[in-house]
Amino acid sequence: MATVIDGKAVAQTIRSEIAEEVRLLSQKYGKVPGLAVVIVGNRKDSQSYVGMKRKACAELGIKSFDVDLPEQVSQADLIKQVHELNANPDVHGILVQLPLPKHINEEKVLTEISLEKDVDGFHPLNIGKLAMKGRDPLFLPCTPKACIELLQRSGVTIKGKKAVVVGRSNIVGLPASLLLLKADATVTIVHSHTSQPESIIREADIVIAAAGQPMMIKGSWIKPGAAVIDVGTNAVDDPTRKSGYRLVGDVHFEEASKTAGWITPVPGGVGPMTVTMLLKNTLEGAKRYIEQNN
Repeated sequence: MATVIDGKAVAQTIRSEIAEEVRLLSQKYGKVPGLAVVIVGNRKDSQSYVGMKRKACAELGIKSFDVDLPEQVSQADLIKQVHELNANPDVHGILVQLPLPKHINEEKVLTEISLEKDVDGFHPLNIGKLAMKGRDPLFLPCTPKACIELLQRSGVTIKGKKAVVVGRSNIVGLPASLLLLKADATVTIVHSHTSQPESIIREADIVIAAAGQPMMIKGSWIKPGAAVIDVGTNAVDDPTRKSGYRLVGDVHFEEASKTAGWITPVPGGVGPMTVTMLLKNTLEGAKRYIEQNN
C-alpha cells in the first residue's frame, strides 16, 4: 500500500514557517507582505478559491487587497487596476483570478503585471527563465511548485528518475515538466495526441497527473513503488452526497494506492498546497522588495 501524502499537513508546516518569517519582517522593518487578488465576475469556483486565499492571508499576517470587478468590466479598466496595484508599495504580489470573461485578452492582462509582483509565476519572462538552464525566474508557478515541494518533503528522489507529466497546460503541465527537468529528472510529457499513454506512464518513477480527466489513470498503469501526484480536481455525479457530486482526481485512487509507493489524495493533496505556495511567493516578493528598499 502506498504512503498517502497529506497535503493539508505539509501545507500547515509550511504555513507556520511563513507566519514566523512574516513576524520577523514586521519586527525588523515594521512592514508585512501584501497580496492583491483581482476577481472579475462571480464564477462560483473562483469566488471560493479567492475566499480561501483571503482567509489564509489573515491567518498568516499577510495583508489582503481585494479588487472585485463586474463581469462587464472593460479590458482597459482592468489593466488600469493592475497598473495601480503595480504602483502600490504595500502590494508585493498581484494575482488575477483566471479564467477571465471572453471579451478580455488574458495574455495582455497578465503581461501588464509587474514582473516583481507576478506571484502566480505566469509572466512570459518568468516562464521563459524557468525554461532556460542557469536562469532563475523571480517566481515559480504555484501548483507545479506545490507538486515538487510535496515530492521533496516526502523524501522522494527526483534526480536521475523517469518522470511523466500528464497534461501540457500553461498553468500546470508545462511548468511542472520544466521544474522536474531543473531537478534533473528525465521528463516525458503525455497529452491528448499521445499514442498508448499507459505504456509510457508505466515506466515512470514519478507521475504528475494534470489532464483534467476523472480517474483516467488506472492502477495497472502505475509502476510498483512510483510516486503519484494527482493535480486533477474533477466533479463527478454522486447522488449519495448532499451536494450531488464528489471530487475525484485524474488518477483512480483506490486502484493506484495498491501499487504506488506514494500518492496524493483528492481532495486534500495538491489543493491545500497551491494556496500555500502562493503565500510563500508573496512572502519572497515582500522580502526582496523590503530588504532592497530599507
